[in-house]
Amino acid sequence: MNLTEEQRQAVSKWIADGAKLSEVQNRLAAEFGVKLTYMEARFLVDDLKLTPKDPEPPKVVAPPVAAPAADPAKLTVEKNPAPEGTLPAAGAKVAVIVDQITKPGAIISGKVTFTDGQLAEWYLDQTGRLGVVPKQTGYKPSAADVQEFQLALQQEVAKLGY
Repeated sequence: MNLTEEQRQAVSKWIADGAKLSEVQNRLAAEFGVKLTYMEARFLVDDLKLTPKDPEPPKVVAPPVAAPAADPAKLTVEKNPAPEGTLPAAGAKVAVIVDQITKPGAIISGKVTFTDGQLAEWYLDQTGRLGVVPKQTGYKPSAADVQEFQLALQQEVAKLGY
């Protein structure tokens, strides 16, 4: 396709301004009376050694994922975990409960009662990090409790299909 220098400069400017090939094709027809097929417009831009700019992808903000509603009685490791503030019986297990309404910024969240009766809230954030926030400042569960908590949490998450 033979274009005048003025037409080539116009095409170069349009491409530099972010025009798409279809826009170049339409503007050539409207402004200069030069009708090209889409493929011819592609070849023209290639011959002029121009590269159309890719449009910026739209920024998508994913809504927080809420845990599905389920019966809280089915979401515990034990059938009847110790109520808040009471100590579990000797040989008790770590009890994990999944929240019916997930905390903001988390994929899934809930509560845990450790074998010594201490309570904590836990959450799994969108990057896969597990966080545990004890009710008592400075509390650190035993290594055995942490391991049991992780296993119990894994079982609960698997039950919910995560």
